[in-house]
Amino acid sequence: MVFIVFLLAYMVRRRLDSLDLLSGDEVWRRWFRNGSRVRAGHEAGIVIGLALVFLPAFLLGLAEYLLVASGWRMAAYPLEFLVLVALMGTPGWRQVLRAYAEAWQRGDMQSAWRHVKDLLPADERGAAVSPEAMHLSLSKALMVSVFQRFFLVAFWYVVGGIGLAVLARGLVALADQWPQAPARPRFTRMSDLAGWIPARLLSLTFGIAGDLAGWLRETRRTLTGVTKKAGEVLMISANGSLTGYALDPARFSRIHPDEWTAFGGRSLRAVRDLLNRSMLVWICTLALLVISGVV
Repeated sequence: MVFIVFLLAYMVRRRLDSLDLLSGDEVWRRWFRNGSRVRAGHEAGIVIGLALVFLPAFLLGLAEYLLVASGWRMAAYPLEFLVLVALMGTPGWRQVLRAYAEAWQRGDMQSAWRHVKDLLPADERGAAVSPEAMHLSLSKALMVSVFQRFFLVAFWYVVGGIGLAVLARGLVALADQWPQAPARPRFTRMSDLAGWIPARLLSLTFGIAGDLAGWLRETRRTLTGVTKKAGEVLMISANGSLTGYALDPARFSRIHPDEWTAFGGRSLRAVRDLLNRSMLVWICTLALLVISGVV
């Protein structure tokens, strides 16, 4: 049933994303308002934020345990389904990426930047950034967002149940949306720890879902880079797994200068297709684990 619950939640979540409905980030943002007031000089404290994440994670984990112990495991699945639908999802990205690709096609890089600047990391939003740097930054932000809102949740749900899935997703939300900015770097380090193993599993999956030969050339840099963050690992792996210089705009512009205006949309489609194929690999692997009795 774990497989069925996750598969149904994933399908529903993809549909909601296409309709731009039910943003999990907004749910977390409203929940974190309970910790918006702190005493002066304590803005970097993390106790309240961790409590706001541990509380729902603990309650859901406890409810799951009690239902299993009492022989009512089936009663937990509808709750897990609803929670997974709320935890996952990247609503809003589809429309932004479409507008970005159209602006790139027109050669209007300033308009393309305006469409995506809010999705880029704060230190990479410079209006004077080159088109190549802007596109690579956007590609990394896209992969990290999908990783944190789908693959990270899937991994911890299968490994430790709904409680750990909420905890891992909550740490990501704290790093992105906690009202007190001075505390966010500490939350970021915690979310990086939660994503260390899943990011490297997804890196391996890129090799299966993409160009295995190209991925093998880059694999040493990802698997041996213990301190590399999820974004770096995924970008290196995706660059090796994708063909046609999809994540190498400088080289693409030299080799195919006449097709430069189509690069933005083509590259993003390649990245999204790779992520979709990778999720299919994860779903098939989960099905095999269920059939073999491991899960």
